[in-house]
Parts: sequence; C-alpha cells; structure tokens
Amino acid sequence: MRPLHTALAVLVAAVWGFNFVVLEIGLDHFPPLLLSALRFLVAALPAVFFVGRPKAAWKWIVGVGIALGIAKFGLLFTGMAAGMPAGLSSLVLQIQSVFTAVLAAVVLRERPGRVRVLGMGVALAGIAVAAVDGGTSGPVLGFTLVVAAAACWGVSNVLTRKASPPDALNFMVWVCTVPVLPLLALSLLLEGPERDLAALRSLDWSGVAVIGYVAWVSTVFGFVAWSYLLRRYPASAVAPFSLLVPVFGMSSAALVLGESVSGLRWLAAVLLVGGVALTSLAPARAVNRTGVGSGVSAGSPPGGAAASPAPSGPLRTSGAAAPRSG
Repeated sequence: MRPLHTALAVLVAAVWGFNFVVLEIGLDHFPPLLLSALRFLVAALPAVFFVGRPKAAWKWIVGVGIALGIAKFGLLFTGMAAGMPAGLSSLVLQIQSVFTAVLAAVVLRERPGRVRVLGMGVALAGIAVAAVDGGTSGPVLGFTLVVAAAACWGVSNVLTRKASPPDALNFMVWVCTVPVLPLLALSLLLEGPERDLAALRSLDWSGVAVIGYVAWVSTVFGFVAWSYLLRRYPASAVAPFSLLVPVFGMSSAALVLGESVSGLRWLAAVLLVGGVALTSLAPARAVNRTGVGSGVSAGSPPGGAAASPAPSGPLRTSGAAAPRSG
C-alpha cells in the first residue's frame, strides 16, 4: 500500500477505536437504546436521499438492520451502560470473528481450515482470560451483553455475505434506516419516555458532538474511507489494520477515561487479537452440495461483498475483509 493509504487505514482504525470512548461519554448523556437510535437516525439522514433506491433485496436490508442495528448495537450500548469498560468492550467485541466463522461453516458451508480452527481456539482462550479479568473488575451482565452483541454481529455478517450488495454505501445507508423506529420504541418501552425526554431536553454541545462523531465520523467517514481502500487493494492487505481497533480502543480509554489495563487484560488482548488474525486471514473453503471443496476463500465472496463495511464502521461480511468497531 502507498504510505498515504497506509496512514488512512491506521486513521480509520484509530477512529473506530476511539469510538468506544465517545460511546462511554455519550452514555452519560443518553440512555443506551436512545443513543443507538439517534446514531442511526443521524447516519441515515440526509444520506438516504442521495444514495438512490436500495440496490439489494429488502429482506437482506431488514435482516441486517435487525441483527446489526437493533440487536448488536442495542446489546453493546446496554452492556456498556451496565458498566462494561470501553477498552474492554472494544476487545471483547472482536470475538465476533469466531461467531462469524462458525455461522459461515453452518449456513454458507465454508469449511474452516486448520489454521482458522486454531485461531478460533486462541481467540476463545482470550475471551476466557478477559472473562476472568472482567469478573474481577467489572459486571458479569455487561460482559455477557457484549459477547451477545458479538454473536449478533456474526449473524449480520453472514446475512450480508448472503446479500452480496452491489453497492456497499447504498446498502449501509438503507440498513441504517431500519433500526431507528424499533430502537426508539424499545427505548420508550424499556427506558421510559421521561428519561428519554430528559436526555433530549438537557442536550448540550458535548451531546451533539457525541452523536456527530458516532454517526458521521465513525460511521460515514470510516465506512467511505475503508471502502475506498478495499476498492484499491486486496482485502488481505487492508483487513489486518482492523486489528488495531482494540489497541486504539484500550489505549484511548486508558488515556481519556483513566481506565486501568491489568496484566490479565493485556494477555487477553494478545490472545484475542492473535486468534482473530488467524481466524480472519486464513482462507476457508466453500463446500458445494457434493461435499467437494470449491476453493472459494471466505475473504472473496461474489461481487466483493466481503469488502463492505458496517454501520459501526464496516459490515463484516467475511473473515478477511471487515473491521471491528463499536
């Protein structure tokens, strides 16, 4: 990659890593489900009026919108509101790579090779270490919700892979429209209209900045920049930069929020990032109906769908191509 493009890839990883810090600050201003709804509302508007009509089937747009927008982000934001630290959240969320690989093996019949299976085992060991660290320094409920969010992200990855959207930006913007009303309804039901109205009435410039960052900087800028890189370079050249997300997430949380990083957490980071690297970058073989491997890499789905980022950053559509953000 050219030095300028390398710098851009590192910048995107830093933006997505710092996003966890911004979310932590945002949860001081808004209830978690309301914050998630506002994030998608601002990301979708006014972009939806400029990207044209949907170019993927509505069943995939709605499916990804539910799995990613409502379930994944709803659980992630609620887990962080329940006390899950921002840095640890940025790390634990990476287990979505293992969920994606398992679901792809079941649904897409992508047979994982030995290296990928090894990577999944290493990543799970990292989660076990993180669970021990979280159990001694944070709430079990918050940790569990973030792991559940990673599982939902894995579902959305497989759905996006099945959709193979021809226009990633168009797909992402329309996906962002799906969670808005359901999340608002859930917020009114679970968080209460009084709490939501109080948050909106007390909205200040820092609250506006939080929404602007998570919607436009993390989502729109991050998505456009990552898609640009994936159009110019192979996914295998771009994807490794996404492994910097938890590094930036943990370091920025320590610097800005004063979160401590224990020795166990560093060990969990090494295991999880290393396992995710093996899981994400090792090819998987797609198995046809006769059971014969077709040699199709999980990182190279039809139409470049694996290169499509998701609304938190990118939509991870295969093991190799998509980043991980919050």
